Amino acid sequence: MTVLLLVVSAFLAGALNAVAGGGSFLTFPALVMAGVPPVNANATSTVAVAPGALASAYGYRKELRALSNFNLPAVVGISLVGGLIGALLLLWTPQPVFAALVPWLLLFATVLFAFGPPISAWVRKRFRMGLPTLLSVQFVIAIYGGYFGGGIGILMLATLGVFGLTNLHAMNGIKVLLSGCLNAVAVVAFVAGGAVYWTEAIIMTGACVAGGYAGAALARRIPPPVLRKFVIAVGLAMTAYFFWKAA
Repeated sequence: MTVLLLVVSAFLAGALNAVAGGGSFLTFPALVMAGVPPVNANATSTVAVAPGALASAYGYRKELRALSNFNLPAVVGISLVGGLIGALLLLWTPQPVFAALVPWLLLFATVLFAFGPPISAWVRKRFRMGLPTLLSVQFVIAIYGGYFGGGIGILMLATLGVFGLTNLHAMNGIKVLLSGCLNAVAVVAFVAGGAVYWTEAIIMTGACVAGGYAGAALARRIPPPVLRKFVIAVGLAMTAYFFWKAA
């Protein structure tokens, strides 16, 4: 049953990440329910979903090559540094402290996923930022991404919109590239720190990649708003579960 839980959650997470995002709402709780300590569950979840993000970035290579007036190397570099800092902060966080933070992190990620798009649209109409501000904001986002990561896609899309980008495909390409980069450097830190449960990670990585492949077909059949509602419902359910567990 534990293996089935990990396989199903990782497959669905891969499909969700390929279409709407929010896969960590499934992989992280599944690992905790399987008996993995919270810090290790977060590290193992990151290892499981990282290959899918980098594969998605490769799919946007044409849009990324066509970018002009955007310093992609600088943004990637700051994301790598921030992701590493976030991962190290997670490794240095005691298990009881992180366990107490989990319900609040899930609540923040769920609210961000639910209300991020309208908030980012409101901000885009009223503000613009230059490259130094973009790098500063992305640095903070990357630290959060390396530490926990729920909802970082929404944060990055909002930041890129405020910066002035309007091509959604290019913005999605930047988002998945930055997510993949900060996840990759976090994976290195988690592996070096001995935080990964490898049996669970291997099981989930294969299922997550398969789910990501299936997500492309899923996207053609299920309207994105329906998927978003499903992710929000899962996020709320997992948040309630972890608040109940902490009580």
